[in-house]
Amino acid sequence: MRKSDDFSEWYNEVVEQNELTDKRYPIKGMNVWPYYGWKTWLLIGSIVRREFDLRGHQEVYFPLLIPEDQFQKEKEHIKGFDAQVFWVTRAGDNELDIPLLLRPTSETAMYPIFSVWIRSHADLPLRIYQIVNTFRYETKQTRAFIRVREIQFIEGHTCHASYEEAESQIREDLEIMKNIAEELCLPYKVIRRTEWDKFPGALYTYGVDTMLPDGRALQIASIHQYRTNFSIPYNIYFEEEDGSRKPVHQTTYGMSERMLGAVVAIHGDDTGLIIPPSVSPVQVLVVPVPVKGEAERITGEARKIYDAVSSLGFRTRFDDRDIRPGNKYYYWERRGVPLRLEIGKREIDEGFVTAVRRDSRAKIRIDITDLQKGIGDILHDIASSLLRRAEESASRMEFDADRPEGIREGYNRMSWCGREECGKNIEERSGGSLLGTPVGESGKKGKCVICGEETDGIAIVARTM
Repeated sequence: MRKSDDFSEWYNEVVEQNELTDKRYPIKGMNVWPYYGWKTWLLIGSIVRREFDLRGHQEVYFPLLIPEDQFQKEKEHIKGFDAQVFWVTRAGDNELDIPLLLRPTSETAMYPIFSVWIRSHADLPLRIYQIVNTFRYETKQTRAFIRVREIQFIEGHTCHASYEEAESQIREDLEIMKNIAEELCLPYKVIRRTEWDKFPGALYTYGVDTMLPDGRALQIASIHQYRTNFSIPYNIYFEEEDGSRKPVHQTTYGMSERMLGAVVAIHGDDTGLIIPPSVSPVQVLVVPVPVKGEAERITGEARKIYDAVSSLGFRTRFDDRDIRPGNKYYYWERRGVPLRLEIGKREIDEGFVTAVRRDSRAKIRIDITDLQKGIGDILHDIASSLLRRAEESASRMEFDADRPEGIREGYNRMSWCGREECGKNIEERSGGSLLGTPVGESGKKGKCVICGEETDGIAIVARTM
């Protein structure tokens, strides 16, 4: 199926046919992760771990079940999540004294323990993260990686002595996001969410959105400033040097498997997946191209090249199945392998390999004595090309709008005074979502598209996935 003909159907076909997910599990929205999809997700997780670990965050694991009384301590939080919660009320034949819920997010699981861990200023800052599954009762049509009920989730939680230190943490989180997005070759916008769309219990929320090929925005991450909104109800206080007792200031940073969904949607083509080299389960495919009378020699020499490439640290696969080379090429192209090495009689006789890029199908000759640099340079260039292509596509879907009606597919920028009544009116008249105001982008003087008040405020309006 052509991606441009029916993006939604193309997406479903690509993720299922290439074994990224299997939707046949008998609970809607709780999908099986086959090897290829799970390995890709683990590689995304390894990038996140690297970024957190480099900055002194420590990986932890908290239990899945949360007691109802802990969940209810922050009123805005329970109001925001109550309709999405899965409840556990029985253990065997016994009714539980306190109902338990499957974590929709982990604030209410972690913060009772934070109040035990943190006693004095010497315990701060606290920086932890975990990669776990969360559960939310998604009522809209489910879609692999994008709208599911069991979510692979990455969440960072921090505690600080002051609001200023928490703000510094959020700036660091933005740097982490930049590095992760570059590895995944994803363009994105950081948008401060509206008051009615921020994370329940947060002072403010930054949403991280990317633009899909069908012109719909997809939130792939979020960063939240909590100030003391959770620390006071959960009694997370620390003792200052002067003996005074103060609540900590908190932040969180969340990402989910939607990042994998964005990689599939943005980089794939009519053939299938194109996976960035940093997260591709197979970075380099080695294929022998035998000819009559030389098949054994060619396959043996190709195997040596496979061993050499593997020893250089590249994730490599050797395909010597007894099928036509063209069938092998197509099979692995659909799975998005960034680089294919073809080894036939001429290559062996002349001491080179033919490298074929997945993104452009360009063929490059690499001398057999220069495999590390040759392959490394090509993979780096593939990543740069994917990011550049995605950025160009996203930039073509940004528009200035002078009224909410008739918004286009993509990001629509319009003047907004910032008031909720005007924002809700924009959403109603546009049929889209007011994502918020872009971070780091200045607006020019204009008039609010609803009330006409002079303003330099910007609204980003888009239809969402």
